[in-house]
Amino acid sequence: MKNLLLAFLLFTTGIASAQHKFNPILKKQLDSVLVLDQKYRDTLTWLMMPGKSDSIPLLKSMSASKAMSHYWTLQNRADSANVVFVEKLFKTYGYPGKTLVGEPTNEAAWYVIQHSPKIDQYLPMMKKAAESKELPFRLYAMMLDRQLMNQHKEQIYGTQATSAALKNGEKIGWYIWPIKDASTVNERRKKAGFDQTVEENAKRLGVDYKLIKIEDVK
Repeated sequence: MKNLLLAFLLFTTGIASAQHKFNPILKKQLDSVLVLDQKYRDTLTWLMMPGKSDSIPLLKSMSASKAMSHYWTLQNRADSANVVFVEKLFKTYGYPGKTLVGEPTNEAAWYVIQHSPKIDQYLPMMKKAAESKELPFRLYAMMLDRQLMNQHKEQIYGTQATSAALKNGEKIGWYIWPIKDASTVNERRKKAGFDQTVEENAKRLGVDYKLIKIEDVK
């Protein structure tokens, strides 16, 4: 009986250790997942930017609104397939991080969840991966900010922008979602691994940085 128990423990330990070794096949699969995740997002971003949409060939045959719908349909289809794939990986490996698939492939599953409606479900997994350095902590910070914004709460790191209407009816276009303790946000950003201030990041996103309070957002 003891020998059987020892054999079982050795077998299961072998499986666990194998799951933490570099897996080149899984790396290739996740690289393909990341390609699909980004496949139409650049085009959709350009469609939302004034003056940029004219460079998209499809607009020669349809309106910008129809093109937006067309590309979102394609991207949503790819996103759904990606979610199914990474959820299977999670059940087998946990988060497929740096040790398992290397960098930057360790970011692929994060992108899939960040672009899904399942952030609440997998945010604890992302936190654990970030704390064990299998995933850049700044990515966990971005997902946390998105979750807080989705819950209509103040974000922590100032990574998320929105065009949500204000309660007073003022239309100000895109703005950085309200930040908790905004005066110290750049200290938190630096500690989390961001190389830009919240003001610099807003400029990168094409947004004029201004302080908006959570009670002012509709």
